[in-house]
Amino acid sequence: MDTTLFFFVLALSATLAATPVVRRVARRIGFLDRPAARKLQKNPIPLMGGVAISAAVILAMFFAGYRFWPELGSILGGAALLSILGLWDDRVDLPALAKLAGQILVTAGLIATGVQVNLGWLPAWANVLLTIGWVVGISNAINFLDNMDGLAGGISAVAAGYLMVIAAMNGQYLVSSFAAAVFGACLGFLVFNSRPASIFMGDSGSLFLGFILAAIGIKLRFPTNVNTVTWMVPVLVLGVPLFDTTLVTISRIRRGVNPFTTAGKDHTSHRLADRGMTHREAVFALYLAGCFLGLLAIFVMQAALREAYVVAGGIALLCAYALWQLEFKSARKHDDKTQNPPISGASIPDA
Repeated sequence: MDTTLFFFVLALSATLAATPVVRRVARRIGFLDRPAARKLQKNPIPLMGGVAISAAVILAMFFAGYRFWPELGSILGGAALLSILGLWDDRVDLPALAKLAGQILVTAGLIATGVQVNLGWLPAWANVLLTIGWVVGISNAINFLDNMDGLAGGISAVAAGYLMVIAAMNGQYLVSSFAAAVFGACLGFLVFNSRPASIFMGDSGSLFLGFILAAIGIKLRFPTNVNTVTWMVPVLVLGVPLFDTTLVTISRIRRGVNPFTTAGKDHTSHRLADRGMTHREAVFALYLAGCFLGLLAIFVMQAALREAYVVAGGIALLCAYALWQLEFKSARKHDDKTQNPPISGASIPDA
């Protein structure tokens, strides 16, 4: 536990120290998210927060020890490459296929070092495909979620905090320390990114965080339960970004819009704001949802097969009801508002 606390404090301190420096550099070199018709900000906002987050996590994990570096190196190396890809995308707006190719490539690096899904009832090729789908999916889900000030950073902090606790409960202190570093970096960044944000993480930060959270989810081990149950644990912990991505994808396909190349005010946070919440309230509501799902993940981790699937069924029904309420029940009203909308909060495209 002392080791976990060390990594948390180190990453938190590094982010608090690095973010103001990165913010000044971004202003000096003109790496800014500028006001536009579809954005609500009145002034240019620095768009390099992901550099501070990634640097803090990598610095913290440098102290993990050389014997862990084959797998740890593939995770941090892949995350760093995605951060660079995201930074490039923030600057020049890369094609969606180029970003997807980069994500698949770094995921292949994970698989090559043994960091992959391994569900015993699936053949090897299915586990590989599931690994690619999980890592790419979570990377993009956190990227999609970066649509209001403090949202992606806060949800990543909640997820990392629960992954830290779950890993520690199962004696995985290196994995717990890794999650603690991400937890600390996210909390440090939120000091500058909570509304009103003075810096955005950009794709550089959201892709980095999504990749690492997905990898930590894969690394979790549960010696006291079976994987027909425990596969649900990381899914529940990352349930908020998965729900948001599902909602946006269904909505855009229904409206005949490309889900991955179009930004819009159609995310869960925007819909909560449309229903009367302030931006802070919408973000906090999603924080609470993430905390609730994290608690359920801890319960499922220790549950018997029947209990776990009762919980999973209940959550599936709740998500289906939320999708119905947020998308289909108010479809006409929502379609009218999302034809050419401004983006609230964090004013960066989600795809």
